[in-house]
Amino acid sequence: MKYIFGPVASRRFGMSLGVDLSPDKKRCNFDCIYCELDPAKPVNEYDNPPKPEEILKEINEAVKKFDFEVLTITSNGEPTLYPYLDELVNLIKNQKLLILSNSSTIDNKRIQKTLCKFDIVKLSLDAVTPKIFKKIDRPHKDVRIENIIQGMIEFRKIYQGELIIEILVVKGINDKEEEFEKINEVLKEIKPDRVDISTIDRPPAYNVEGVSIDRLFELSTKIHNQHIFIPTREKINFKVENLNKEALLTTLKKRPFSETDIKNIFDEHTQRIFNDIMKENLIEEVWVGGVKFYKAIV
Repeated sequence: MKYIFGPVASRRFGMSLGVDLSPDKKRCNFDCIYCELDPAKPVNEYDNPPKPEEILKEINEAVKKFDFEVLTITSNGEPTLYPYLDELVNLIKNQKLLILSNSSTIDNKRIQKTLCKFDIVKLSLDAVTPKIFKKIDRPHKDVRIENIIQGMIEFRKIYQGELIIEILVVKGINDKEEEFEKINEVLKEIKPDRVDISTIDRPPAYNVEGVSIDRLFELSTKIHNQHIFIPTREKINFKVENLNKEALLTTLKKRPFSETDIKNIFDEHTQRIFNDIMKENLIEEVWVGGVKFYKAIV
């Protein structure tokens, strides 16, 4: 198949069947320094797009063959540049739909209307400072981070599905506490359902490095009152230790923890306290984008 890949087991979204809207070449208005695709000059339009019916034919064939939880719309580049995205979504909206976007077009009212048809929308926000944004995402000259942020805020007001913001951290670029404190202020306005914080885990296009998982957890402490998910395959040394009942409830009120976090970073004492207050019904379970979180009720 030309447009279909998978299904693949996603750490964040369950079993996913992928739809690549640009399988033959990279079409993107970013040239991110961490991208796994070859470097390419940013473009702001999609040349020679396939018709939605051509993609739909492959999707229908795949639906008959595979079991999956979510149909993920992606691209070798930016999927919202595909000019027939709205028509395609109207043809497949009987499926649970997820789109992975770099956020570059989120200030476009037409794009916002189309994205409202998705069950889950994942938008990237690697930086909010213009200088750092340009350094890490290397955008097309017409793309401005100020417009992206305002577009996200406006989109959240009309979008009824699950909005996930992803921050990808690159060593020496956007890995400073000061930038994460600024991101935190922006996230307060956007009000996403979940924030994913990750780093480079595949060979990048440019000579850059990711940060350690422990560093991701350290930076995540600058993000408050959000459901934070940090996908990891590595051993975690960062720990939440020796919290009493009051301290743990305060922590969980300030930042809900995922089920994986609790298993990996709570020490034995804190896990016992956690289990005790669970029995007292002081903590509630919240599912966001297929990930279970725990947050304090009080």
